[in-house]
Amino acid sequence: MRLASFRVEGADRFGVVTGDGLVDASVRFDGRHPDMLAVLRDNALDRFRELEGEPVDYGLDDVEMLRPITFPEKIICIGVNYANRNAEYRDGVEAAKYPSVFMRAADSLVGHGSPLLRPPESVQLDYEGEIVIVIGQGGRRIPEDKATGHIAGLTIMNEGSVRDWLRHARFNVTQGKNFTSSGGIGPWIVTADEIGDYDDLTLTTTVNGEVRQHDTTANLTFGFAYLISYLSTFYTLKPGDIIATGTPEGAGARLDPPVWLVPGDSVEVEVPGIGTLQNPIADDQP
Repeated sequence: MRLASFRVEGADRFGVVTGDGLVDASVRFDGRHPDMLAVLRDNALDRFRELEGEPVDYGLDDVEMLRPITFPEKIICIGVNYANRNAEYRDGVEAAKYPSVFMRAADSLVGHGSPLLRPPESVQLDYEGEIVIVIGQGGRRIPEDKATGHIAGLTIMNEGSVRDWLRHARFNVTQGKNFTSSGGIGPWIVTADEIGDYDDLTLTTTVNGEVRQHDTTANLTFGFAYLISYLSTFYTLKPGDIIATGTPEGAGARLDPPVWLVPGDSVEVEVPGIGTLQNPIADDQP
C-alpha cells in the first residue's frame, strides 16, 4: 500500500494512494485516528486495506502533499553511510565503526511538490537523496535479526543541507541540517509488505534532469537491520519515528567546482518500488 498525508480545502487529511488518486481514510475512520502517526501508534494499518478498492476522493494533482508522518517524534539521520560517499572525504577513507547520527526538526522538511527554501544566510543549499525507514513497531534494544520486523514501510527524503552552516561548530552539523523547509520527504509511505529486498534498493537523484547521485543499498556501510538495532540501544524507538539512512556520493558540495541549488531548480529523488520525491527550489524571505 501507499499511504499519504495531504491537505485539501484547508484541512489536513490522510489516506491510501490508488492509481492517480487518494482515498480519504480520515473521513472513513470515524475520528478514531486523527493522523497517520495515530494510525501507526494504534497498530491500525490493516484498516487501510479495506479502502484500496474504494473510489478515489481526490486526484493527486488536487491536493497539497504533506510530510507522510506530519509530526514524528523522532527524525533520525545517518551520515556518510554509503561506501563511495565515505571515499569522498579527503581526511581518510577508513569506514567508521559505528554510524554517524544527528537529528532534524519536522519543520525543516516539506512534502512532495513544495519548494525547498534557500535561506538568505547562505547560497550553499545542497541536495542529499535518501531512503527513509518508518518505524511501525517500537522497541528498545531490538536484536538485529528481528529488526526489519519493526519497519512499517519506506519513504524518500531530500535531506537538504546548508553546507557552510554544517561547520559553524566543532562537533555537530545540526545548524546546517535544520533550516526551515530546507529538505523534503515523501511523496508517501510504501508499506513493508511491498518491499522485496532492503539490500537491493536503487536511489537516483537528479537536478533539472541531470543525474547527480545513483547507488544501491547493497553499498550501505550500515544496513537497515543494523541501524534499527543500534539506534534502539539508546533510543526507545516508537511507531512513526523515521530514520534517514544516508546519501550516496555526488552531492553538489563534492563537485569540482561545487554546484549549489538555486531558485528555479527542480530536484527529484527516485527509488523504484517507492516512488519519486520532487521539490522545486525557491528563496526564503529575510
